[in-house]
Amino acid sequence: MAITFSDLYTEAGLKSLEEFLAGKSYISGDKLTLDDIKVYAAVLEKPADSFANVSKWYEGVSAQLAATFPGKAAGVSVGSGKAEAAAPAPAAPAGGNDDDDLDLFGDETEEDKKAEAEMAAAKKASTKKKESGKSSVLLDVKPWDDETDMKKLEEAVRSVEKEGLFWGASKLVAVGYGIKKLQIMLTIVDDLVSVDDLIEEQLTAEPRNEYIQSCDIVAFNKI
Repeated sequence: MAITFSDLYTEAGLKSLEEFLAGKSYISGDKLTLDDIKVYAAVLEKPADSFANVSKWYEGVSAQLAATFPGKAAGVSVGSGKAEAAAPAPAAPAGGNDDDDLDLFGDETEEDKKAEAEMAAAKKASTKKKESGKSSVLLDVKPWDDETDMKKLEEAVRSVEKEGLFWGASKLVAVGYGIKKLQIMLTIVDDLVSVDDLIEEQLTAEPRNEYIQSCDIVAFNKI
């Protein structure tokens, strides 16, 4: 059954919406939908605090739209008054729909589908951007003994090439008994590289384990 709201620029219209939103966060279901966008467009400005449910819903929709469309708005306003007509308006056809009524469950138009697709794409891009973080890692690479060629050990480490892996500065640090370890910085794209897999499957596996005895993560920081 279709839900219809009329004259949402009037106090009477807002009152009907206020009663409908009692105990609800959105017009349909528990997530933002095109139904909310349609009704939001018909409410010309943020309702007064006396309409608590509508005001809370309006702010929630505004916040989600602002996050979806992050560009800086110049600011526009839409008047609620009606211009005087030069001639009497033609009578509406019998059985016609009132332009002020919103049929929330009518047929979805091409514009609706396009708007929904753009919102979904923007949300997906935003989520992907948040997930694609980077981390800076300091790694200790230990040789087998004091006879291990540390130059070849470092060459073996840097020979690992993966998408999202970037080797940085390195230095040799004395451990004792003439043994030195390699400390090396690396930057990784979190979604593409696992440091644990890098150590187990690459650095301490054949053929690099000829020089590398073990690896330890000294520091791991999100960038």
